[in-house]
Amino acid sequence: MTIFNKSYRSLCVAGVLAVTGLCAPAIAQQQIPSEVDVSWNRFYNYEEMTKIIHDLVDAYPELLTLESIGKSEQGRDMWLITLNNPKTGKDTEKPGMYIDGNVHGNEIQATETVLYSIWYLTKSYGQVDQLTEMMDRVSFYFLPSQNPDGRAEWFGNPNTPHSARTGQRPTDNDYDGLLDEDGPEDLDGDGHITRMWKIDPNGKYRQNELDPRIIERAPEGIQGNLSRLGSEGIDNDGDGRINEDGPGGYDMNRNWPSDWQPNYIQRGAGEYPFDRAETKAVASFIIDHPNIAAGQSYHNTGGMILRGPGAKYLGNLYPRSDRSVYDKLGEAGEDMLPYYDYMVIHADLYTVHGGFVNWLAEGLGIVSFTNELWTNSRIMPDPDREFSDSERMHWQDRMLFGQTFTGYTQYDHPTHGKVLIGGGTKFSSRVTPPFMLEEGCHRNFAFTMFHAANMPELEFKWVGIEQLESKLWEITVEIENSKIIPSRLGLAAQKNIGMPDLLSLSGAKVVLSGTLSDRFDNSIQPTEHRPELLFVNSGISGNDQSTFRFFVEGRKGATISLRYSAEKAADIDIQFSLVDTENALQNQD
Repeated sequence: MTIFNKSYRSLCVAGVLAVTGLCAPAIAQQQIPSEVDVSWNRFYNYEEMTKIIHDLVDAYPELLTLESIGKSEQGRDMWLITLNNPKTGKDTEKPGMYIDGNVHGNEIQATETVLYSIWYLTKSYGQVDQLTEMMDRVSFYFLPSQNPDGRAEWFGNPNTPHSARTGQRPTDNDYDGLLDEDGPEDLDGDGHITRMWKIDPNGKYRQNELDPRIIERAPEGIQGNLSRLGSEGIDNDGDGRINEDGPGGYDMNRNWPSDWQPNYIQRGAGEYPFDRAETKAVASFIIDHPNIAAGQSYHNTGGMILRGPGAKYLGNLYPRSDRSVYDKLGEAGEDMLPYYDYMVIHADLYTVHGGFVNWLAEGLGIVSFTNELWTNSRIMPDPDREFSDSERMHWQDRMLFGQTFTGYTQYDHPTHGKVLIGGGTKFSSRVTPPFMLEEGCHRNFAFTMFHAANMPELEFKWVGIEQLESKLWEITVEIENSKIIPSRLGLAAQKNIGMPDLLSLSGAKVVLSGTLSDRFDNSIQPTEHRPELLFVNSGISGNDQSTFRFFVEGRKGATISLRYSAEKAADIDIQFSLVDTENALQNQD
């Protein structure tokens, strides 16, 4: 009883209660109804996804707008949902966050995570202060499925956990002049594509003596009777291989221009960057929205928060200042996402050339992550212990009731003779068990909202005016960024990606301007040309401020206007009179 009381008291504290003993109303406040009823314990095919999107847009027209940014290879619309409060400005005039999922067709829960994000945000507007304030300040661009053809293939046909990854443009993967002619087949007609094992007296594998569903390597000194053949299928084109040229076969997460490499180096890369209808459509949209300051692409499995670079030879491509930004966000993600690891793609996972988040970061100066959504650690009773195959099978029996496994049966294969067919279905790995889907959606949504909330927010903090001569004035300006992400990444500044920030002054003739280390600095880095336009190449760092100084000629009392413009932050303006004052902001309404 004591333990229960402590837990209950902790829950009340977590609800941020001001009055002891009123816990129930705080919990009830979290049950915010949506205008659209969606179950988050199941997955949705392309048609169902499309209906949910339209229902949300119809229910929340004051926040959501819908467009198709293009057609997939098979002609499906690529739905892009913009979330913005027009009463606080146009979406393109605010820092924007781009969020997508399902770039690989089999990575289905990525779409549900994007849909959940739209659903939770819309129902929270006006109800949850933190989210409402954020939606008033920033805009969002959601693409629930970057690969609708692969998603349709995964749902509509038998597949393995790893197939339908690709887009669906027919491709000659085995270079025999034919397209998609030798893919896997559901040979035993059970609705699944599982594994094949040749019954082989010289094999290295055997069925476990206590549980024949488990195929294991034969112990040393014992002869096995099975050999591995891969997924179900036959040699359709007579080249001696099985399943080497299935539907599609390229990888849209290798088709982006930053560090792109051809197929012989990076399998699945395509003929050239943006040669797929889907990647070209996404790229066109993002390039047309330079206000996008943050990016999130949801993938499938591994429990990872990934950032670039994707190749070792790129070294420390990201400047130290940028790495610090990523570290602050990624480490927060580890706190919010149990059993997830914040990782660098090439150093902690594997080499990726032409990856999507690499292009966002390295090609466009957007702070971007890939989240790999599922990890077995989330479901196992002791994630720190290695479980045997037998323990895992028994655990799955108890929790999933055998729904993700089909038993082994014999089949007469035209090439290999007697084989066993069976094993895990396409739901057996990589995909979040449906009863755990909503928690995974919410935790990843929460991390992405933390990322979005830390897009740059600029403010004039201090303006000092000193009269030096009858018509000569010194104006010193401090501008603060209260968020983690800078108004311009260090890599963007180094590589001249996008436009630099601009601080402009009007209302008086500017004779000299430049940047200072702080307001007490008597030295200045002067602007060479047109001093009324002070280009700020490095932007305003996160959780920091920058100081600028103008020397102007003007009459006392003249109205001075300052404007700070940045591609990835909302522009800010201020007006004040040209009078000698310690802080001109104190005279503002």
